[in-house]
Amino acid sequence: MTRLVVVTGTDTGVGKTVATAALAARAAAGGSRVLVVKPVQTGIGGADPDVPDVDTVRSLAGVEAVQLAALDEPLAPDTAARRQGVAIPSVAEHATAIHDLAPAHDLVLVEGAGGLLVRIDADGGTLLDLAALLAAEVVIVTRAGLGTLNHTELTVAALRHRGIEPAGLVIGSWPAAPGLAESCNRADLPRVTGVPLLAVLPEGAGSAADFRTAAPGWFTTA
Repeated sequence: MTRLVVVTGTDTGVGKTVATAALAARAAAGGSRVLVVKPVQTGIGGADPDVPDVDTVRSLAGVEAVQLAALDEPLAPDTAARRQGVAIPSVAEHATAIHDLAPAHDLVLVEGAGGLLVRIDADGGTLLDLAALLAAEVVIVTRAGLGTLNHTELTVAALRHRGIEPAGLVIGSWPAAPGLAESCNRADLPRVTGVPLLAVLPEGAGSAADFRTAAPGWFTTA
């Protein structure tokens, strides 16, 4: 049976892509057939386009990765689609596509865009809706610094309101010299949310030359 895991963040820029790659690398190292799916990628147009997240995942983790829709401007997907004048798949269509891809893999990781409630289709559907349709586990990538407790608790509360218990937390970037806030937050995140801390990724993890070898060691659980 294929395991489905949605990877979301408390905000944009928290390290979701590198965290997704770390989850993928760890599973692949254990012999699992892994697929990473990015339902919607934004920011790929213009004079200085972003590197697609699926390319980063392929490079870091060495696993298969597919992108279902792409938009030019670095905005929320529904806004970017509206401004570009194009149609993007609905949440239900994304769910169908992921279910069609899943049987050939042991683990499918679905990386969101921005946070849990960012609209990823033109009908107001969110990553939360997609997670519910997929009946997937959800991993939350969060920041280490000040403000993370509030953002993480809000994300956890939104999931629980829909009857989804988060599978775990990942700190997306742990500083080389953590301050008081970071040190306290590392202990407080699982305490205040009741969600286990799965991994702590070092700052700059995405640039690690030995990413696939190092990634399993960033996890706090066996």
